[in-house]
Amino acid sequence: MATKVTSAVMRQGLRVLGVAVRTEKAVFTLAVLASAVYGGMTVASAWALGWATQYVVQPAFAQGDVASGAMWTGTFLILGAALLKAFGVAGRRILAGVIQYRMQARSRRDVTKQYLRLPLSWHHQHPTGQLLSNASADAEAAWAPLAPLPMAVGVIVMLVTAAVAMLFTDLVLALVGFLIFPAIAVLNLIYQRKLSPLATRAQQLRAEVSEIAHESFDGALVVKTLGREELETDRFRRRAHELRDANIAVGRVRGLFDPLLEALPTIGVLAVLAVGAMRLSGGSIDSGDLVQVAYLFTLLAFPIRALGWVLAELPRSVVGWQRVQAVLDATGSMEYGRASAGSTTPAALEVSGVSYAYGEAEVLHDVTFDVPAGRTVALVGPTGSGKSTLVQLLVRLVDPDAGQVLLDGVDLRELAYGGIAESVALVPQQTFLFDDSVRGNIALGLDAADEDVWAALRLAQAEGFVARLADGLDTRVGERGASLSGGQRQRLALARAVVRRPRLLILDDATSSVDPQVEAKILYGLRDAAEASTVVVVAYRMATIALADEVVYLDHGRIVDRGTHDELLLRCAGYRNLVTAYEREEAERAAMELPVEEEGVSA
Repeated sequence: MATKVTSAVMRQGLRVLGVAVRTEKAVFTLAVLASAVYGGMTVASAWALGWATQYVVQPAFAQGDVASGAMWTGTFLILGAALLKAFGVAGRRILAGVIQYRMQARSRRDVTKQYLRLPLSWHHQHPTGQLLSNASADAEAAWAPLAPLPMAVGVIVMLVTAAVAMLFTDLVLALVGFLIFPAIAVLNLIYQRKLSPLATRAQQLRAEVSEIAHESFDGALVVKTLGREELETDRFRRRAHELRDANIAVGRVRGLFDPLLEALPTIGVLAVLAVGAMRLSGGSIDSGDLVQVAYLFTLLAFPIRALGWVLAELPRSVVGWQRVQAVLDATGSMEYGRASAGSTTPAALEVSGVSYAYGEAEVLHDVTFDVPAGRTVALVGPTGSGKSTLVQLLVRLVDPDAGQVLLDGVDLRELAYGGIAESVALVPQQTFLFDDSVRGNIALGLDAADEDVWAALRLAQAEGFVARLADGLDTRVGERGASLSGGQRQRLALARAVVRRPRLLILDDATSSVDPQVEAKILYGLRDAAEASTVVVVAYRMATIALADEVVYLDHGRIVDRGTHDELLLRCAGYRNLVTAYEREEAERAAMELPVEEEGVSA
């Protein structure tokens, strides 16, 4: 089984490397040529050293004098081989880095583009930490073997060249040296069999550690307010210790086999010297030939390791590649039509027979209602009634399982890519601001003049506090808008939507952190603006709901009733109980306190 796993990893790893080679043909070819120069010059330097030994060093010892021509020739041979070898090393390393970092960057771009392309329903099924790991650690691991790959290819050139050189120099010494290569191959095979499952496990644990860390950081508020710091630390510690142990296991295997792989070429040198010394004393070879063959083996010790480096990185590469490909091969992408929104007036919205389920749990069932152009409709319902899911359908973050959502009579699925963003704006319940300036957060890539930005801020009742900021529109708001209050963040998010002049504006409880009086001014401003939008607002406050032209009341994923706020108060008990709950609670509390106060007065 281990052999099958190893061979499977080897085949998959070679396929991954093949993708990189085909993608970066020109750079890879140049890197291999530079590595071949390095390999050839390594053999040439051995030959140059052997020539210098025979024609410069030996005459110096034997005769006490060396011809200047021989000395300069030996010097130029050694220096020339060294310079070309250095050129090959530099070219190989630089170009290998270019290939590796280009492929990593390409994978990160492809993964990120896929994340943005996949529907929200896919993201619901994958934790954010895993997605971060796919785009970072996995993309990096997938292409890690590319760094030593050109050298490994150059090593093959070197080995062939060295083998030919040794055979021409002395057949017996060459055969003695060649006995080492099968031993190296067998040792590498055993090495990979031991290392592959350990490296695979370590790469998987890296992703899991990343997932837990991101989850803990993202939920820092919950962790701290509930006093779960120690529990979260223990949860992270357990998985981090597993990763530590997995990396130590990998290190142990490498620590065992690396010295053996290092020692085998040295053993080959000793064997060559032992046999060569006997042949030299018998006159079968001269000293230059012995030095050349022995030096070749000393030089081969390090380059042969490059093959081991590539093989050692293949298991991690395969795991990283598989995790990246799982994202790139993910299905569920949204298809778009060619229809154009093609208007600047408020849009008419129609929801017809829409149903949606998360797995087996149906959230919406046969929801049907319409919003005439320019009107404001409030979506009201208890927690879990399906309001947020319906909002996602209205902006096509997900597609309904059945039914249609139409904008001016056109199914959202028929609109061209970007058509929904041009006509519809959503201000979500959870406000997100980038670590950028106020202007950058509102424009967000839109080429909007400052006058338009200020007009949007004015409509969102945010002009005053932005004007009081130290740098006005240029004030940085911090990560997630940390320097602002919740109400200020919501108003900036609203301005971000308004500045785009949407034909349909959807507010998912987007003013819950705003003072009721300010909220009323915002909603009145949206209604009375020169370029008014059709507005759908998910609301809980009675004051907000009362400003809507019509109310749609949902419960358990169905529309129970619709009409004006006053009409629903009279005829719909569920609606009445929901929207008057806060007022009832205040009245009951006051009623409970009143007898106590009266008793105190009479006393």
